[in-house]
Amino acid sequence: MIKILANDGIDPAGKQLLEEAGFIIDTNNIPQDELPVKLQNYDAITVRSATKVRKALIDACPNLKLIGRGGVGVDNIDVDYAKEKGIGVYNTPASSSLSVAELVFGHLFTGVRFLQDSNRKMPVEGATKFNDLKKAYAKGIELGGKTLGIVGFGRIGREVAKMAIGIGMDVLAFDVYPFNPEVELTLGGGTKVKVSVTTATLEEILAKADFITLHTPFVDKPLIGAAEFEKMKKGAAVVNCSRGGLIDEDALLEALNSGKIAFAGLDVYTNEPTPRQDILSHPKISLTPHIGAATNEAQERIGIELASLIIQHFKK
Repeated sequence: MIKILANDGIDPAGKQLLEEAGFIIDTNNIPQDELPVKLQNYDAITVRSATKVRKALIDACPNLKLIGRGGVGVDNIDVDYAKEKGIGVYNTPASSSLSVAELVFGHLFTGVRFLQDSNRKMPVEGATKFNDLKKAYAKGIELGGKTLGIVGFGRIGREVAKMAIGIGMDVLAFDVYPFNPEVELTLGGGTKVKVSVTTATLEEILAKADFITLHTPFVDKPLIGAAEFEKMKKGAAVVNCSRGGLIDEDALLEALNSGKIAFAGLDVYTNEPTPRQDILSHPKISLTPHIGAATNEAQERIGIELASLIIQHFKK
């Protein structure tokens, strides 16, 4: 009987599929430091972003046959080493794309209308300084007609592009790998329309975009630092719902405080799960706690996709 540890949880729909296929699923979380011993009782582990499956853990658990990642990135897994050991490694890159893309626009809409600051001040000052607050937040801008630069044009980047086109934005897209600039929009009644975005270099995006959103894997050094902020248009904005560390947070604060950029939207942070306080309290930053894929719909899709991959792996 195959035993699976869903250490960061799994949607009930995915759990049901696995149980119906004859697997034993344990959803009790085991702390990271206890995994080298306790994971030896399982044939497979599924994780999200919290649990790390590194070389040392893999070496400690020769029984391990599969590692599943409920989500897109596999930065928390030593994938190549696991595969060298004959361990199957699977993720679910398609299931959460829409949810992440919608969160990107949540941050964009929040930033252009100062909602992150308004939601802090209205409860404490709304009844006494209503007109002052009304004046303070009266210079919002519209997203329609503006240019969105998308850095990383994979599944999530493409979903972001579709939404941007839908609200009338111009899109510039960059990726280190060749990509098809054509995206397919689904209109009312199921009508499908293909639209091409404009391909651009990273330098062109920095210089031309009103808003920049990042959708790349983790890199060794920040993708956006002081030099990149300097190249941006005055009043531009950045959103990172991808990986912590893609933006130099010191440079971000400097760019915000100087007025070089208007706002930032962050779902991920360099020091998760303890982001720095000056980031968390900044009035020009829209904040969420790494919830890009955390919608009911996405988690159900992820659970079903991951369960299907696990079943396929062990039944082949």
